[in-house]
Amino acid sequence: REEVRANMGEAAREVAKPVTFAVSIITVVYLPILTLEGIEGKMFRPMAFTVVFALIGALLLTLLLVPALCSLLLSGDTREGHNPVMRFLIALYRPLLNSALKRQTTVAAGALILVALAGVLFTRLGSEFIPQLDEGSLDLHPTRLRTVDAAETVKFLIAMEKKVKDTPEVITVFSRAGTAEVANDPMAMSTGDSFVMFKPREQWRTGMTKAKLIDEIQDRLKDVPGQAYSLSQPIQDRFDELTSGVKADIGIKVFGEDLDTLKRKADEIADALRKLPGAKDVSVEQVENIPVLEIRIDRQAIARVGVNVSDIQEWVDTTLGGRSLGQVIEGDKRFEVTVRLSENLRNDVESIKALPIATPGGGSVPLSSLAAFVTVPAPAQISREHGRRRVVVQCNVRGQDLGSFVEAARASLQRSVKLSEGYYLEWGGQFENLQRAKTRLTLVVPIALGLIFVLLFSTFGSVRQALLIFTGVPLAVTGGVAALWLRGLPFSISAGVGFIALSGVAVLNGVVMVSAINNLRKQGKTVALAVREGAVERLRPVLMTALVAALGFIPMALNTGMGAEVQRPLATVVIGGILSSTLLTLLVLPTLYNWFEPDTPANAQG
Repeated sequence: REEVRANMGEAAREVAKPVTFAVSIITVVYLPILTLEGIEGKMFRPMAFTVVFALIGALLLTLLLVPALCSLLLSGDTREGHNPVMRFLIALYRPLLNSALKRQTTVAAGALILVALAGVLFTRLGSEFIPQLDEGSLDLHPTRLRTVDAAETVKFLIAMEKKVKDTPEVITVFSRAGTAEVANDPMAMSTGDSFVMFKPREQWRTGMTKAKLIDEIQDRLKDVPGQAYSLSQPIQDRFDELTSGVKADIGIKVFGEDLDTLKRKADEIADALRKLPGAKDVSVEQVENIPVLEIRIDRQAIARVGVNVSDIQEWVDTTLGGRSLGQVIEGDKRFEVTVRLSENLRNDVESIKALPIATPGGGSVPLSSLAAFVTVPAPAQISREHGRRRVVVQCNVRGQDLGSFVEAARASLQRSVKLSEGYYLEWGGQFENLQRAKTRLTLVVPIALGLIFVLLFSTFGSVRQALLIFTGVPLAVTGGVAALWLRGLPFSISAGVGFIALSGVAVLNGVVMVSAINNLRKQGKTVALAVREGAVERLRPVLMTALVAALGFIPMALNTGMGAEVQRPLATVVIGGILSSTLLTLLVLPTLYNWFEPDTPANAQG
């Protein structure tokens, strides 16, 4: 028992420094995730905090509690050689290691080729912000002429709902249009939201998918004239609108001064987008002119009867717009008392012309004798952002990744749309979020990798060995990229988080391997012997780290339930990267160590 305790204490002291630094390195790896903002920050910062605090707790338990429990509970010889599973794995690993050490140039060249291929493959993955979640419902945005009234709107919506309801997978459809009394989501009568609720997947027709179902619904809606449709999902739609003010995957904002020019350029952009593969639901913000009744006061006529301009303006404002006269209080309730013409009179031009205007002499004259009534065109709406007028072209992307589509769209617009001086474009929607997150990660990830290198150098006291361990990151990334490509997944912020987490595992295994080799060199063994014995000695911890991480992410990689779309890229990257990282740690890293480290025990670093 005393011998076991002594061995446990010696083993704990031996691994204390490398384990502490390894945990510190993994903690630093998660710092870029903590700097994410917006939606991506809300989604992934809690995960990063959880991992960091769990690592700190695990480090304390590893250094203090685990050695004590081992000395109490373990007995006998627990070396790998007496474990039949490890004995088999060592027998399989040793000849592979010897073969790699004999072919150092080939192994190093092969690793470089794999990294280069992964770089080329990464450029062809495409990109998106966050994988689109399947919410189990659909949000239709029907758009009608701006002059449509409430009665016509109801007819259009009922016709649309009947067509959608004929789809066997649809449970119910309900719509809303215009602005409610509590105007928390104001919109014109010409637009609105129609929510489509689906049955559970197991009740769908055989072979039916969400994409096929959307296509079928769109085909049915073609039979309802007078409306254009844009498809989204309720939660996704609100996220897009809150973060970028655009209810679509992509919003191209055209800024300038003249509304007619803005509308013309927006139409040109929409025409160019419709020709691109993957473009769906392309629409232009409704800014067309609509007829507006204008009352032009005849100043000579009002001078003859002694009426002021302000008197007429006040009277028209009261009768048409309404004026508050006070409040009626009933207990805790308060009701505004407003006076104005009834709705049928307000909508009748002849009734408005007949409005009596009081004169100073006590009589009255009709409004038509003091003003001209003219119907003139006026913009349906004028939208501004950053103090500039703008018109938005919206577009959803289906069947293609967002990054590749935007790249193709930019090239197409550069060729076909020419903007005058003072007019410019801004890209919004999900693409705007993707660019913001990419910019942040491009800045923070190199800083984190630099901190990792500093920690490695302070641990081993050697730039050569720090770089040696750092080679684990690119080969780990190689496996992650290959896994995304094999599963047909584009790069996303979710996958980016997976790459960040993966680099910590790769560095950790490298620290464990190099520490074991350095300890053997301190005992006076040659580099070749220390590499062979150290690699075999660390086979079990390296495999354990890889298996624990990979097995933990397999359920996420294979999950098909709600929210699986976000989990799948992260898990795929980690699993694929761990496989390639383990290959590096077990074969490439010992080969590079044997190649670049001088065969002098005095140069071994602790």
